[in-house]
Amino acid sequence: MSSSTAPSNFGWKSAWLVGQAQLDSEHQEFAELIAALQAASDGSLSQCLDAVISHAIAHFGQEDAWMRRLDFPAQQCHMAEHAAVLRSAAGVRQLLRQGDAQPARRFATELAAWFPPHVQHLDSALAAWICKQTWNAKPLVFQRRSHLETAPSAPAMTAMAHPLV
Repeated sequence: MSSSTAPSNFGWKSAWLVGQAQLDSEHQEFAELIAALQAASDGSLSQCLDAVISHAIAHFGQEDAWMRRLDFPAQQCHMAEHAAVLRSAAGVRQLLRQGDAQPARRFATELAAWFPPHVQHLDSALAAWICKQTWNAKPLVFQRRSHLETAPSAPAMTAMAHPLV
């Protein structure tokens, strides 16, 4: 493989907002880390993979704690996905340390494919559950578009600025 790859076309999209400020912020950071991993040179691949793994461990751990504490109905499925990603990441890290960069590059591609539906389905359901349990309400996402914008990726704001439980 060459010492660098083409820039990633993966990046944060406002369509992935779930209506919880902390989750949305962490998801945006995760998307940026995935994009960086996809675009990493061979020399920075290990550092980028470590950043993705560190973020995933902290983020998934927080989500898992909320799901257990609030008795989220789909917690087993959701937590199993988190665990599978972390197992894959650990295996990829081991292969990268042995000098094989190809699995890390495939992992970045697969993670970019996994992330949007995970956020849009499992994490949005979790955000709705947290909001219902905390405020007896549903999360709201407001998107601001200018009259010139037609794409759904316009800048957006989350309406709920309260920290999560």
